[in-house]
Amino acid sequence: MKHSNHTPAIGLDVGTSRIVTASKANDDFQYKSQLNAFVEVPWSKMTEASLKREGVPYVVSGENTGKLIIVPGNESSRFADLLQTESRRPMNRGVLNPSEPQNAAMLKQLIENLTEGERRQGLPVYYSVPAAPLGAEENLTYHDASIAQILRELDCEPTPINEGLAVVFSELEETNYSGIGISFGGGLVNVCLSYLAVPVLSFSVGKGGDYIDSSAATITGELTTRIRLAKEESFQINGHYADKLHQVLNVYYDEVIRATVNGLKEAFANSRNIPKMGKPIPMVLSGGTAMPKGFRDRFEKLLKESEFPLPLSEVRMAETPLNSTAKGALVAALAEL
Repeated sequence: MKHSNHTPAIGLDVGTSRIVTASKANDDFQYKSQLNAFVEVPWSKMTEASLKREGVPYVVSGENTGKLIIVPGNESSRFADLLQTESRRPMNRGVLNPSEPQNAAMLKQLIENLTEGERRQGLPVYYSVPAAPLGAEENLTYHDASIAQILRELDCEPTPINEGLAVVFSELEETNYSGIGISFGGGLVNVCLSYLAVPVLSFSVGKGGDYIDSSAATITGELTTRIRLAKEESFQINGHYADKLHQVLNVYYDEVIRATVNGLKEAFANSRNIPKMGKPIPMVLSGGTAMPKGFRDRFEKLLKESEFPLPLSEVRMAETPLNSTAKGALVAALAEL
């Protein structure tokens, strides 16, 4: 769905696996998304003409015999599978990938594609940034500044927002934005406790969807691209597994859930800044990694077994898990406007 040309602001989820934009027109939220990946394809006139006819976004790089076609976004996985190669990733573990020389250029291309048709000049864009890993003081300044610079180059007015807090803004209006938002992304799991829209405690856990994909690929010998496709198409937690791949995915999903539950228990047990809420608060799960059937039930079961120190009124899924962060960023932008 295309964004309205008259959207007053955009919410931008800069995720390791996907980039999602949210806009609002006539009281309706609208979303667009692209895989945060790209693949290089050998150039030929025929290939370029075919991509044009199909409306597939692409960029031509190099000259003469060194020319390549770069296919960013959703189509990259199809071409990677066709060429039996891995997609290249602009981001890793929630931040710009230091091993990818084209990280900023490809990220800019993807954001530009997603905002095509917008009046970008001066457009407020609230973009997600991860929290520091639990127990670490990781410096996220470079990543934050790089995203802001990309948006300025696109004539937008950037403002960062914590990813977990964005989930709270998206899903917890009925509790005046008090509760816990968790975003299970590709690179990280981001957690935020908010009280009346104020972030009280934020942290990230370093095992997300990419960890599941790469671990399963190592065990099965499959490409991570194919692991991701299988995971999104047919996987469910604690289902009946007819093949080794689904058995392996269940093992690593369980590990990600346990790592997150252990991180929650540790962070909340050791924090001295937790306010007295007065009543149980909700916890909302979002992100693509949380989408398989059975994920919420498994998460809640392990959370109860961990004797989590805060009373919870419910543990529920976000209304649209893939769009929750982008929507919350837009809610924050609109509130400021």
